[in-house]
Amino acid sequence: MNIKKLFSIIALAFISTAAGAQVYTLDSCRNLAVGNNKTIRMAEETITGAGYDRKAAKAAYLPGLDFNGSYLYNQRTINLLSENANLPTMTLDPLTGNYIPNVQLGPDLKPLIDPATGNPVFTEVAVIPKEAMSFDTHNVFLGALTLTQPVYMGGQIKALNEITKYAEQAAIAARNSVVQDVIFGVDQAYWLVVSLKEKKKLAESFVTLVDTLRYSVNAMLEEGVATRSDLLMVDVKLNEAKIALTKVDNGLTLSRMALAQLCGLPVQSEMRLADEDYKSYSPSVPEFNYNLNDVYAKRQDLEVLRQGISVLSEREKLTMGSMLPKVAVIGAYEFSNPNFNNGFKKRFGGGFSVGATLSIPIWHWGENYNRYRAAKSATNAQRLLLEDLEEKVSLQVEQAKFSFQEAFKTYDMTVSNMKSAQANLENAQYGFKEGVLTTDDVIAAQTAWLQANSEKIDAEIGIHLCEVYLSKVLGNLIY
Repeated sequence: MNIKKLFSIIALAFISTAAGAQVYTLDSCRNLAVGNNKTIRMAEETITGAGYDRKAAKAAYLPGLDFNGSYLYNQRTINLLSENANLPTMTLDPLTGNYIPNVQLGPDLKPLIDPATGNPVFTEVAVIPKEAMSFDTHNVFLGALTLTQPVYMGGQIKALNEITKYAEQAAIAARNSVVQDVIFGVDQAYWLVVSLKEKKKLAESFVTLVDTLRYSVNAMLEEGVATRSDLLMVDVKLNEAKIALTKVDNGLTLSRMALAQLCGLPVQSEMRLADEDYKSYSPSVPEFNYNLNDVYAKRQDLEVLRQGISVLSEREKLTMGSMLPKVAVIGAYEFSNPNFNNGFKKRFGGGFSVGATLSIPIWHWGENYNRYRAAKSATNAQRLLLEDLEEKVSLQVEQAKFSFQEAFKTYDMTVSNMKSAQANLENAQYGFKEGVLTTDDVIAAQTAWLQANSEKIDAEIGIHLCEVYLSKVLGNLIY
């Protein structure tokens, strides 16, 4: 909720009637609904999450630093020798400059051969103990600190950044669409309360009207100029009028509760609407000047689809990147315990290394290419869906325009009918006083008067509802 909405809601707390009921304008009801609606809050959280996804995608351009460590326990030590090793030695001959093996010579001055091994018998040997070639590797610690900088990833990083950007825009458009739906629902509930409040006043007037007729008929009955049947007929009509008043009153209470629920208030809240003291007006049919391309651009539900198409288009590039080479530069510092940097030592030691990696996909039996074609099909399907919805929107706009025009025509006819019903009621009352009309005639005139006034109220409220619906259809209901 932004600061402007917050101040608007706070300001409502200081507006009240003499009876203590808070007064709500249509705009304040919209403020409350938008600020308290949980669906809008969820949409806002989706936008926040999409923003984090976009930041995460940007981080893929930067080098990544990772640490990996491991521990290994070995049951045995490493023994390169099974027993002590005896190595033959050689002596330098200064005359020839060659090394001569130190072998035992026989009487014939030939080297003696060991019958068991078939090898010459050496007079001197170098001994390598078995323990010198044994390494304690019971506990091994390994670690590496690696820095990886992507150089070329087949365009996948750029595609991923574009996807997150369009996804965030789609989330914003979806939030705006939800806001429009909430506002439209609030407007409907608001004007329903106003309509029922007017109908309650009308029902009270009708009860008074019928009760006045009952008083007159009862007086005529006492004078002997009316029958008992006439009085019973009026009593039935009076009861019907009271029942209708009760229904309207209950409907008004429930409609206030529904509006309070939409506004995020307790359903038992006393909500007095600024338009409850509704005054009749003489509206005029507005001019309809709109361009369908502008309507398409403003419609937030279509904007969600457009951003979805952009996401799918970038997904094509993402799958295409899986078929392209990838290059990265890697730097690492690796260490271990024990280490072999300068012989076998049971302490930590390591060193730096720098290199590059190149990955080239060669053959995967068409897996990556088929994924690419599937992504293109999904994009084409989304484009067709957008075209279909644009056609439906154009029809929706025409229907809303005709409904709006029809509402004005209906209003004009109800005004004329109301005037006729009022004149007819006055004539019936006058004729009844003069004795030329019956009770049935007066009741019929009263019923016609009630129906005409009720239809006029419906027509006036219908104009408001058609106006807000047309604004929603044209994409102008931005809040």
